Amino acid sequence: MDTIESLAPWFYEFDLGPLGRTESLLPPEVKPIHLTRLEMVRAAIRLHFSPERLREIRCLDVGCHEGYYSVAAAQLGVRDVLGLDIREESLQRARFVTRSLGLPNVRFEQCNAEQVSPARFGEFELTFFLGLLYHVENPMLCLRNMASVTGELCVLETQVIDEVEGFAEWGARKWTRPYQGVLALIDESAEHAAGNNRETGSTPLATCPSPRALEVMLKHAGFRSVEFIDPPANAYEQHARRKRVVCAAWK
Repeated sequence: MDTIESLAPWFYEFDLGPLGRTESLLPPEVKPIHLTRLEMVRAAIRLHFSPERLREIRCLDVGCHEGYYSVAAAQLGVRDVLGLDIREESLQRARFVTRSLGLPNVRFEQCNAEQVSPARFGEFELTFFLGLLYHVENPMLCLRNMASVTGELCVLETQVIDEVEGFAEWGARKWTRPYQGVLALIDESAEHAAGNNRETGSTPLATCPSPRALEVMLKHAGFRSVEFIDPPANAYEQHARRKRVVCAAWK
């Protein structure tokens, strides 16, 4: 039988009542990232859904990891929650958490973000894409997939790089085009090859956008409007410095 100890190490901290509390493997100074992200996600949800409406909708959490935000959505009152992740070991922890908390309206399936489609999963009024975009090799494909399964609101959180502005030559020296933001290529080969980092993507190559690039990409993916959520007063330092951002993207 699964236990907190047998499923360790944990990435998230869960209070499982009589069963105890999971201990995150993150350093103490980094652990607040999860609470800040959760507070900002809740703020984005409140922009669109009333508490009464939440009880009528479905939520899809892509890259759900151990189910931290899937559980949070269910506890906010969302009627039905589906979490997807590429790693079965993370889903095993997620299922243990939901069983322990008595949340029958949350379920999980193994799936790559590049394979998400309405034909396979249907459409959801609310979707999450949290802490994942900067780990994927094909960000536009993933964002288009998210737009295709989002009925109303997608809440996205990602690391971002510094903004870069300028002009690119476009066929001749006198023909130029302005940048619409930039993407940084991040090589996670060492972590990926070691196999001991459960937070890498499915491939070693990752892409990290600037804020402007993120907004433009979301709109080209099919979202009509994008709003960056302000970090709370007590935010984790990266969110406070806006090196990580939370977006509310509306269809």
